[in-house]
Amino acid sequence: MENKVFPTKGNLIASKKSLALARMGYDLLDRKRNVLIREMMQLVDKVKMLRDEITQNYETAYYLLQQANVSTGIISDIAASVHVETGVHVTYRSVMGVEVPSVSIEPSETKMEYGFEGTNSRVDEAYLQFHRVKELTIILAEVDNSVYRLANAIRKTQKRANALKNISIPNLEATVKFITESLEEKDREEFSRLKVIKANKKKDTAIE
Repeated sequence: MENKVFPTKGNLIASKKSLALARMGYDLLDRKRNVLIREMMQLVDKVKMLRDEITQNYETAYYLLQQANVSTGIISDIAASVHVETGVHVTYRSVMGVEVPSVSIEPSETKMEYGFEGTNSRVDEAYLQFHRVKELTIILAEVDNSVYRLANAIRKTQKRANALKNISIPNLEATVKFITESLEEKDREEFSRLKVIKANKKKDTAIE
């Protein structure tokens, strides 16, 4: 590798400091990556269970909705009387500097928001089942988004760690080696030159 750093003791000290910082940076990134991977793997297992659960609940909810439609006619007017959910809140927590969401919903008593005239137990069952689906969807949204953010952070951290490991650290190691060898060679040349000067002085003294 071509080294363009001038071999001086000052540059050697600076290169060794940069190398130490690069190694420390790599260690920190490696630890960060491992923590993020562990956090993400825990959530990945949770996502799989949630997806299976929410699929089953959606199937049940749409079956009950179909039964409600069959028993009472099209219930779009009844559905229109149900309020839009506005109690969902999103906050964030930090995992090794990565902001992951925490989604919550304001607790409220589950009650029918429609009149009992023109409805029956099938409508009630469908309403309660879709309420359950809503709760699961909120949880899944939180976990799914957290996994996405963590995966993205892991990819970036891995890229930076690889750049340090495969490019920066080897380059700095080569620079330190180059400067060290150059200075050692210079010291040997200086030592040899001093020996020659000393020998010549002895010869001159003997002649006198």
